[in-house]
Amino acid sequence: MAHYAKIENRIVTQVIAAEQNFIDSGYVGEPTDWVQTSYNTYGNQHPEGRPLRGNYAGIGYTYNATNDVFYAPQPYPSWTLNNTTWLWEAPVTMPTNGKNYKWNESITNWEEVTL
Repeated sequence: MAHYAKIENRIVTQVIAAEQNFIDSGYVGEPTDWVQTSYNTYGNQHPEGRPLRGNYAGIGYTYNATNDVFYAPQPYPSWTLNNTTWLWEAPVTMPTNGKNYKWNESITNWEEVTL
């Protein structure tokens, strides 16, 4: 069984697990409104081979038909979309010193947090 994302105005509004013949039947709407997605694809990588459409589709994700990929909503205005991984990236790399950080958009940098 595969996963399919319903696309309305380039935005994913629903994700279901179904067989291709069910999608083709028109029971859930126009078959052309549905695009297959793979829950094993993230960052344009797939652990078992070829990635399918950049990322697994989620509700609210954008479907870019030109590049045939899904990507998440932009988390912060300062972040940019990487057109290789189709993931959003902060303008500053998060420190990797074992401490916990959260993004602070007002200073466009990472802030250490205490858990």
